[in-house]
Amino acid sequence: MYEAKDGETILNIAEREGISIPTLCHKNDLPHYSSCMVCMVKDNNSNGYVPSCSALVQTGMDIDASGTDVLSLRKKAVELLLSEHRAECEAPCRIVCPAGLNVPLMNRLLAEGKIDAAIMLSSCESGSNESPCINCPAYCENACRRKKIDIPVSIRNLQLFISGKLSPENSGLHTENKARTKEKRFTSLIGKLEPEEQMEWLKECPGDTPRFRDIFSSESSFSESMSCMHCDCRAANDCRLRDIAEDFKLKDPRGKLVNAPAVKKINLHTNLIFENAKCIKCGLCVRISEAENEEYPLCFMNRGFISIISEPLTSEFVETMKTTSKECIEICPTGALAYFKNY
Repeated sequence: MYEAKDGETILNIAEREGISIPTLCHKNDLPHYSSCMVCMVKDNNSNGYVPSCSALVQTGMDIDASGTDVLSLRKKAVELLLSEHRAECEAPCRIVCPAGLNVPLMNRLLAEGKIDAAIMLSSCESGSNESPCINCPAYCENACRRKKIDIPVSIRNLQLFISGKLSPENSGLHTENKARTKEKRFTSLIGKLEPEEQMEWLKECPGDTPRFRDIFSSESSFSESMSCMHCDCRAANDCRLRDIAEDFKLKDPRGKLVNAPAVKKINLHTNLIFENAKCIKCGLCVRISEAENEEYPLCFMNRGFISIISEPLTSEFVETMKTTSKECIEICPTGALAYFKNY
């Protein structure tokens, strides 16, 4: 038996009483939207199901928040979201790496000229001053998406260059992280990319940067790392959709529903990148922008299955979210919104 105040939702009571109900489209101080349906509970009195984030508490309610039927319904809701979630949690190069090296992060560090941080990462992942890449046939480069456009990033030689800078003093630091890089987690796949979609990833690469197969200096490592298209997700370690998929022990659907092409929109003024193929249309960014009276907020476009979140028709993406970028990035449940550079 629980007591509730007027206007409280089932989710409000559950949170107060320590009852776990997953959500993806809810934030307490924003208007309810009920789009993800991951928070569904069963009303035993009516034998029906209601979204706990918006269903108001009524006298005499008998709510089932953890039964078999409820969990099955939530699982199906997550499966539906994943069916049109055209995104990769991890880059192809990292997935095929026998050592599970975080190749995209290494490339980001090198592209920023952060050699010391790259050395530390190499030390954490290898556990010694001998790189696992020495005898590897470079599976990473065979999987590199850049290979389909021109030539793959020289990943193996970048890793060997950094491992060659390890000293006895820093080799093997934080070796407990080694096992973590190999940990098997839920991984979403993007599915088939059309040629024009493939070119979207080039937006992350400067077009006039020289390429190097042999990495022999900090300058060559910097230049070659800039050619990485960063196919991984910036929110790989902070994605609520991924966490919930893991809780339900789900596998990514083989086929992906395509309701819009994969596009990367970059706003260098606010350091914001938006990838609509990762968006689950929770509407949180739209509601935050409206609540903060953003001049050019993101909004819903089209109707039904083909609806997407985009900038208004009357503005360009570079004009959007000048004051609410930080809040929208922090609340995004999938990494569809992220900082373009944040490493």
